[in-house]
Amino acid sequence: MSTTLCYIYRSLRKDGVYLFLDKEEGFDALPETLLKSLGKLEKAMELEIDADSKLAYSKPSDVLHNIKQQGFHIQLPPNEEKLPLAK
Repeated sequence: MSTTLCYIYRSLRKDGVYLFLDKEEGFDALPETLLKSLGKLEKAMELEIDADSKLAYSKPSDVLHNIKQQGFHIQLPPNEEKLPLAK
């Protein structure tokens, strides 16, 4: 089974919002408006993810798909449906 090493950052501006990247500090994959919306990011952990991984609020398949397709995955708290792109 294939695994992907993910670098996970927490947004210090938006409580409960996490950014998953496949490159450490690979912020160049993010649209500028999203990066501004997230504010300062703090590295939370590194985690190897595969299809059977257990994650708090995201499906591993969604994380892996989003990283492969767009270079990142955003995990929102369960009560938020989308991240506003501007303040």
